[in-house]
Amino acid sequence: MGSEMDMGSEMERNDPNPSRRGVLRAGAKLAAAAAAALSGGRAVAGGNGGNPENLPPNLPEWGRTLGAGVIEEPYGTPSRHEAHVVRRYVPWLTADRIGSVSFTPLAELHGIITPNGLCFERHHGGYPDVDPNDWRLMVHGLVDRPKIFTLQDLMRMPTVSRIHFLECPANGGMEWRGAQMSGVQFTHGMLMCCEWTGVQLKHIFAETGLKPNASWVLAEGGDASHLSRSLPIAKLLDDCILAFGQNGEMLRPQQGYPVRLVVPGYEGNVWIKWIRRLEVGDRPWYHRAETRTYTDLLPSGKARQFTFINEVNSVITYPCPEKPLHGKAGFVEIKGLAWSGLGKIARVDVSVDGGDTWRTAELQEPVLSKALTRFRIPWEWREGTGPFYLQSRAIDETGRVQPSVHALREVRGVESIYHNNRIHTWLVEKDGTVVNVQIDG
Repeated sequence: MGSEMDMGSEMERNDPNPSRRGVLRAGAKLAAAAAAALSGGRAVAGGNGGNPENLPPNLPEWGRTLGAGVIEEPYGTPSRHEAHVVRRYVPWLTADRIGSVSFTPLAELHGIITPNGLCFERHHGGYPDVDPNDWRLMVHGLVDRPKIFTLQDLMRMPTVSRIHFLECPANGGMEWRGAQMSGVQFTHGMLMCCEWTGVQLKHIFAETGLKPNASWVLAEGGDASHLSRSLPIAKLLDDCILAFGQNGEMLRPQQGYPVRLVVPGYEGNVWIKWIRRLEVGDRPWYHRAETRTYTDLLPSGKARQFTFINEVNSVITYPCPEKPLHGKAGFVEIKGLAWSGLGKIARVDVSVDGGDTWRTAELQEPVLSKALTRFRIPWEWREGTGPFYLQSRAIDETGRVQPSVHALREVRGVESIYHNNRIHTWLVEKDGTVVNVQIDG
């Protein structure tokens, strides 16, 4: 992140524009620092200016000379003009990078598929270098026929390819008490959506058989932390995959090469990477701390456990702090992403006045179950007007509605760091600067 932004404490201010709401906002200087850091201090693609010698009616320089030949780069890379589009991390978030997280640059992406090189990472013991010839999957416990599978065994079995999002349950977790992070990459960047190719778990268990009392499975990873999670076997038999493919190629090491567990709609920490073992039992594994799922502390002092599902959520990715509206007066298109761990997105509403009024956005096809969905809606912005408070509110096919900050806090309090799916607000200043705020009402 270059010099790394000081994305510090929340700040309060009195807001005259909706006067009935209190607004918690990150400072405009933080937003400006975020924009500078995310662009690497240079003009990003699509900006104004350019070399007059390359503009019409002149013939640009790249059209006057021969270019590089095929396979100059045997594995292709992005244009050098897109070098600012990278994952980033927050140094103060964890003690070191071995057990840290990187964030997907959502504002720079198009469509619903996250390129493999930009998928966020979350590691507990760093990522291992696994030789696929040495990789094995052990399946044992309450099964009729314990077995060990090789990668070749899996690749000979019937495969499926499905598009699903993966979201860390801590996505947005630093914002329970107020606006903290300057940029959609940091407020929502523990999120990606890929095409996963592999073998359905039901085929694995058809090979091993299951005892009548089999109801839970312990999935264990093969990294240094041996991260393990207890999962209900009904979910594994429903739609889970042992994936070796991601977006048309083999998994990358950071994403679990050669095989990871894909658990559609469930929080990312149960998508066990570098998976090495499935132990079938008749109850969750409570006796080992590392096998317990994350819990959500409530105002009563009790904690929610086994809150696997990522609830309906959305965020506007344009405009945002990384993509302000400077020089964009006139009609612009508000764009964003919506997702739900319970199925398809049915509708997304957008507000420019902090939730006083809403308009329904257009959903971009394809609209898939447990996958990211693009939404868009036109909006006329004039420099010097405002300020405006941009929000999106998603509704999924089960009828669940993305909650306001106030409604979520009423039920969950502010002590958790997980499953923060509140309606997010961007403040558009009169000069087009975009700032992260929270409308607490």
